[in-house]
Amino acid sequence: MTKKQRAEIVMRELEKLYPEVPIPLDHKDPYTLLVAVALSAQSTDKKVNQITPKLFEVADTPEKMAKLDAAEIKELIKEIGLSNSKAKNLKAMAELLVERHQGVVPQTYEDLEALPGVGHKTASVVMSQAFGFPAFPVDTHIHRLMTQWKLTSGKNVVETEKDAKKLFPKAAWNKLHLQIIFYGREYSPARGKGNDFITPMLFD
Repeated sequence: MTKKQRAEIVMRELEKLYPEVPIPLDHKDPYTLLVAVALSAQSTDKKVNQITPKLFEVADTPEKMAKLDAAEIKELIKEIGLSNSKAKNLKAMAELLVERHQGVVPQTYEDLEALPGVGHKTASVVMSQAFGFPAFPVDTHIHRLMTQWKLTSGKNVVETEKDAKKLFPKAAWNKLHLQIIFYGREYSPARGKGNDFITPMLFD
């Protein structure tokens, strides 16, 4: 079976399993999504959704966030990992958004990735989920499943993203990357032992 054939099976089966895919991180606009995605690094979406309501009560715009001290932000997000560096990044990000972009989240990769604490994956999520641009954000979970499904031999998420974009039609990217995330959580949680995880249905 070719990679293209395997990719078609993945798309077909995931569409059956997840015809609708809500965005996992709670937000109300591009800025609150950007903050939530930045906070989700080395944390779970569930944990981020637990702490952002309190944070957004105080600072749901770049202008409000910029006025807080990093210590105040850290106190609001202290339950998630890397809270110290994330707090500093959120403050610096907010200041830059106000200074360079009049408090509006930019709609280009270049401008997004220039913001403190925003890497390519975070920028891809914002571009796809906030603005609807075709993007295929690849995290370690998608990388793991793409490898297991023999859709990539990439050594890292960057190489896997390139393979995904070649294999899957652009129109499917935004929905498909979420479908793979939902599949991974339900059927294939990482166990910390190499390839010790299950992949039912797709290639049975």
